[in-house]
Amino acid sequence: MLKGTKVGLRARHEDDIPILRTELYDDVVNASRAEAGPWRPIRPDSQDPRLVVDDTQQGSVQFSVVELAGGSLVGTATLWGIDTHNRTAHIGLGLLPSCRGKGYGTDVVAVLCHYAFVVRSLHRLQIETLADNTGMLRSAERNGFVREGVLRSSAWVMGEFLDEVLLGLLVQDWKQGTPV
Repeated sequence: MLKGTKVGLRARHEDDIPILRTELYDDVVNASRAEAGPWRPIRPDSQDPRLVVDDTQQGSVQFSVVELAGGSLVGTATLWGIDTHNRTAHIGLGLLPSCRGKGYGTDVVAVLCHYAFVVRSLHRLQIETLADNTGMLRSAERNGFVREGVLRSSAWVMGEFLDEVLLGLLVQDWKQGTPV
């Protein structure tokens, strides 16, 4: 397990899947804001690629996020779009609604940065998030990410186009925090 100050990132367990499905992906508004495509219902017994980890897939690494204090599941974290030639990747995370606003997001981003830069030897990380996602913007900027641009009206979410903010962090600009 990779550890931050508040959370740990570990392999996805089978018993995480029903909780993540119910809390994150069955919620139409939340899923619509988090996913690039339109929300659609998924059968409970389906092998949903957002939840079921394919260990043979080299382009992404999916984690379950747990609270260090009690071990309870608080969300998901993903390093995706991994490009080993250019040494780049994207960061994504989703926190259960009851776990938002507690500083977990900032800690998840910090642990993902450590994993990407130290363990995977990547050079650049990128985050794309909706312009009104203040929690993600704050978590990214607290970890040294810089706003590099705005993709105007690029995301269709629940009947309207929204702006997305593009943030980047280079390994030489990263300030390593708490050891993991």
